[in-house]
Amino acid sequence: MTSPRKSSTTDKLNFFFKKAADLPQPVVEPRYEIDSVVAGSFLPTPLGEVFVVEQSFTSDYLHGSSPILSSLPLSLISQWANDPRIAELPLSAFAFLDTETSGLAGGTGTYAFLVGAARFIDGHFVLKQFFMRDPAEEPALLEGLAHFLAPAKALITFNGKAFDAPLLTTRYSLHRIPVPYKNYAHLDLLPLARRLWRDRLESRALKYLEEHVLGMSRASEEVPGYEIPWLYFDYLRKGDARPLAGVFYHNAMDVVAMAALLTHMNEVITNPYEGRVEHGLDFIALGKLFEDLGHWDEAARLFERGLEFNITESDFTVAVKRLSILQKRRGDFEEALRLWEKAAAEGHIYAHIEMAKYFEHRRRDVKSAIQWTRSALTHVQQGNLPAYERKYWLDEIAHRLARLERKDSI
Repeated sequence: MTSPRKSSTTDKLNFFFKKAADLPQPVVEPRYEIDSVVAGSFLPTPLGEVFVVEQSFTSDYLHGSSPILSSLPLSLISQWANDPRIAELPLSAFAFLDTETSGLAGGTGTYAFLVGAARFIDGHFVLKQFFMRDPAEEPALLEGLAHFLAPAKALITFNGKAFDAPLLTTRYSLHRIPVPYKNYAHLDLLPLARRLWRDRLESRALKYLEEHVLGMSRASEEVPGYEIPWLYFDYLRKGDARPLAGVFYHNAMDVVAMAALLTHMNEVITNPYEGRVEHGLDFIALGKLFEDLGHWDEAARLFERGLEFNITESDFTVAVKRLSILQKRRGDFEEALRLWEKAAAEGHIYAHIEMAKYFEHRRRDVKSAIQWTRSALTHVQQGNLPAYERKYWLDEIAHRLARLERKDSI
């Protein structure tokens, strides 16, 4: 016979379990592993496994309007970068690299959870993306990346000298793994992009250049860069890799865009006159670049071409002054005269003024200087110039002509 006390305890326990069963049960969300979201494989390394996604692009692939493989040598870019190795190495020796990180601050607390790297291998642009499912897999990621970079001798990055390379160097050092790119040449495309498009484009971000220079728009799975660290932290917390598909796409497009941008940059620098450059400000930017490199004849030609376009007053004034100063710096007045006479015959007003300056100051021939100044005035009066350009030249010519006529009357 059951005692009343024991029966009461049993009833309470049954009541408790019944109530517990009636309570809402916690939802156990299914895990979506990374290999179920993006097609990849697990690469064994001496330091563990790393998940790798591989894609291959043929050498005739176009990223927007630009191919990813340049047939032109990188001679001028090498000179700009002040590293002769860049011109000497074949493209197969270059590795294109971009990281997705846990933050933008850098330092020992920031790590690269996804690294995209690509090389030209047997006529294909082979892209590999190394991903760590957990921070404990970082040594394996670094080891796998080092193995892929080993045949290369140079890096191509976008802001990589300031961010990607120092960050990865820190991670390699923390794990006492040799830095694979330690003695590589390194070409960072961001400073060159600033030189080429700072005056015309409102942004020099890679995605902006991809759209406005290469004519390439990304697909809907693209995610903004600022969201990427939080998407990775959510993945670590929840185990749901589905939102990371857009991160892999973002990283892949960054790497491919770098190859296309390098090709485009090299083509516009090497041969800007066959339709590769379409904006006056771009010609002027190239003129400044060539002037800095010491190619003064080519710089003068580029400034002249830029002045043929309808550019703003401030840009026009800067270009005219730079061109005039450049002509004097050249010092070879015989060659300068040849260029000025040719430009004057083509209707370039600045060239008439430079001829007037030459005859006034070098030859002490005031009458010839007056003649060239008046011919400049004729071109201004007959030309269909923007109002600000017309005013600039009329003021310049009036001042110069008045002074020359005073000299001639003495």
